[in-house]
Amino acid sequence: MHVLLDNLDLFRRGFVGTVALTGLSTLLALILGTVLTVFRVCPLPPLRVIGAAGVTVLCNTPLTLLFFGVTLGLPMLGLSGLSYFTLAVLTLGGYTAAFICEALRSGINTVDAGQAEAARSLGMSFAQTTLLIVLPQAGRAVVPPVGSLLITLTKNSALAGGFSVYELFSVEKTLAEEGYAILTVFLWVALAYLALIMMISGVFRLLEHRLAVVR
Repeated sequence: MHVLLDNLDLFRRGFVGTVALTGLSTLLALILGTVLTVFRVCPLPPLRVIGAAGVTVLCNTPLTLLFFGVTLGLPMLGLSGLSYFTLAVLTLGGYTAAFICEALRSGINTVDAGQAEAARSLGMSFAQTTLLIVLPQAGRAVVPPVGSLLITLTKNSALAGGFSVYELFSVEKTLAEEGYAILTVFLWVALAYLALIMMISGVFRLLEHRLAVVR
């Protein structure tokens, strides 16, 4: 217990860092994932190609390699003013967005095609039909898989510790260098991740209950 109490400020800083990294990456993933989904189902072939290419590249690139590509590649392109935290958010958010896109696209398949046809018959555009009719229903249908993806994002955030972002896993490295027992430090870090993941799971269980699609 003394490991936690003696280094409470470090654990608090790491926990806040993980929460901030997870929260901002989640927001980016949801927005970008929705945009990619619209591209994938858009009637314009160029947008479908862009959406498919983006999802294919992101889904098939190892996250560690993506971290290296973003943190080393973007500064080489002149974007040297971005912090490592911002680069980590871009990496985690972009990577997870591809999987959220695929989840939403599978949810769109559960929406009755007649609803989209009815919307078009009323004069609604593709964008209006997709954003106001199809995606809200698709989103309700894919709450559980999206929740699982965001839990995975939370665990993946530990990789950011290897790229100069201070979060929970960075606490373990700091305390190990100071001579604390690694297993004890790992235990407290694991418990912190467990608490965060349980909170996310609780939120999505509540959403799943409230937004359940009646069959």
